[in-house]
Amino acid sequence: MRDGIEEIAAEPARPKLTYPFEHGPKEGEAIDVAPGVKWLRMPLGGSLAFINTWALEDGDGWAIVDTGIAGSNTMQAWRAAFKGALGGKPVTRVFCTHMHPDHIGMAGWITRRFGCRLWISRLEFLMCRSLAADTGREAPPDALEFYKAAGWDEEALETYRARFGGFGRGLHALPDSFHRVRDGDEVRIGAHVWQVVIGSGHSPEHVCLYCPDLKLMISGDQVLPKISSNVSVFPTEPEGDPLTEWLTSLARIKGRVPDDVLVLPAHNDPFRGLHARLDHLIGGHERGLTRLKAMITEPKRAVDVFHALFRRKIDHNLLGLATGESLAHLNCLISRGEAVRTRDENGVDWYRAAA
Repeated sequence: MRDGIEEIAAEPARPKLTYPFEHGPKEGEAIDVAPGVKWLRMPLGGSLAFINTWALEDGDGWAIVDTGIAGSNTMQAWRAAFKGALGGKPVTRVFCTHMHPDHIGMAGWITRRFGCRLWISRLEFLMCRSLAADTGREAPPDALEFYKAAGWDEEALETYRARFGGFGRGLHALPDSFHRVRDGDEVRIGAHVWQVVIGSGHSPEHVCLYCPDLKLMISGDQVLPKISSNVSVFPTEPEGDPLTEWLTSLARIKGRVPDDVLVLPAHNDPFRGLHARLDHLIGGHERGLTRLKAMITEPKRAVDVFHALFRRKIDHNLLGLATGESLAHLNCLISRGEAVRTRDENGVDWYRAAA
């Protein structure tokens, strides 16, 4: 489960965002970004080497936002942070922005260690449990049919079979209960009130936290400064339209959160320039939709349209991400009445622009 890839080609220049910190914290250490708010990093490996996590002063302890992926390296980093940067104070509660393993992977370990509660939206918790239940299963026929319809060959399907069920391996055993957060909730954490702002598209009910007093927004993966978050269709909901949800929620965030906040993202560095970044993300996807519509004047499969959306070569490691994103754009065009889909006698879907 990837968070995204670098921005695609042929885009207007990115807005000039401001990055107030020269460097991020070292493993086990923390940087103060505001009174009572600390920035930590947990190791990931791969192209995204780390994830940002946040500690908010909460009475005599700390509320943690996002946790890193399950594993011994992350556990070691948290133990160092608890002893050092967080001063040995207890964790009072754990907030997770959403259900991807790099965000929720250590939530079960931390909540059990400190006897505290997980705070998360309902859909994120339930979807995470659902995907974790696939661990050890064989790839279901529905999923194989889904990717065959997208144009995958037998080699790609065989790789998918071999890798299926890996989601749960990035999770420490989830907590058995949670505290639900909803859009518009106001949550007091220590001396400050944080507003819950829900987004969707990258995940079903993604939690952002906005503090007017501190002029901060913890954005998770909903707004990243240098990466375009993955917005994909998956076999569980083949006709889903997550891109429309994504674009709608980005516009809604712009209307609810002022431009003068310091954005605390899950990847890359804290930045200023929220509204310009939101406009650029929305505009980038709209331009991608325009290119895609021009490409499907002749019928195309999902695997035929990658170069309308991505600059980099799509290898076997990126095939799932690229297919999901392409289907998200194609389904968005269908929902707008701008494209149609037909399935041939071999079970492969073909897309063309609507007349």
